Amino acid sequence: MAQLYAGTSGWAYPSWKPEFYPEKLAQKNFLQHYSTQLNTVEVNFTFRQLVKETTVQKWIVETPATFRFGVKAHQVITHIKRLKKTEDFVPRFLSTVQPLAQAGKMGPVLFQLPPNLKADSVLLEEFLSTLLRGVPCAFEFRHESWFTDQIFDLLRTHKRALCVAETEERVTPDVVTADFCYYRYRKPTYTAEERSAMVNRIREHLAQGRDVFAYFKHEETPQGAIYAKDVLREIAPGYAELPASS
Repeated sequence: MAQLYAGTSGWAYPSWKPEFYPEKLAQKNFLQHYSTQLNTVEVNFTFRQLVKETTVQKWIVETPATFRFGVKAHQVITHIKRLKKTEDFVPRFLSTVQPLAQAGKMGPVLFQLPPNLKADSVLLEEFLSTLLRGVPCAFEFRHESWFTDQIFDLLRTHKRALCVAETEERVTPDVVTADFCYYRYRKPTYTAEERSAMVNRIREHLAQGRDVFAYFKHEETPQGAIYAKDVLREIAPGYAELPASS
């Protein structure tokens, strides 16, 4: 049965008190509490540093079996090497999050490309051919030249998801290229109509057997977390009503 995983990009925000985190909750317990309200998180600091095994093991212990960690690929891969000659670094990066996969808590790896990297189908195909089949991956293109049928077909051939990113400046075409979908909702606010359309689209994917990973922006306010909680509660009643950790 297809599953919705809804959350935010990050969780360590004291400013989310008291609307999301209890006022007296210690920051070291944030993830444990977060995982009683939402069932996935997009880890962004893996973009800047290789995560330590002790940290990953702590995440595993503090979250339920149904929880999933989406992981942003390191900047060496996407911004420094810009997908070229990454054969050595990609396995090194993936080895740091391998314990999540072993624990059954690994979500997709997000490769977020720099805004000034224009479409290059040869580069993309060469990079896609180096990725292990068993690792679910999504690609966020931030230059509009990538949004072509040729690129979408490449992703389909390799069974990789197009990250549908929605900001105030840019909206990615909502095209399905894998057996799961990956959304990044980056606008600071969403109207009731926008949220209704969002829920309806997610329901379509689930009905067709595709898991959906949906991440809201992590502003200094808890609004994104509240949006995620509302969407999860509407589509998967009961999850966001689990008892909170103390």
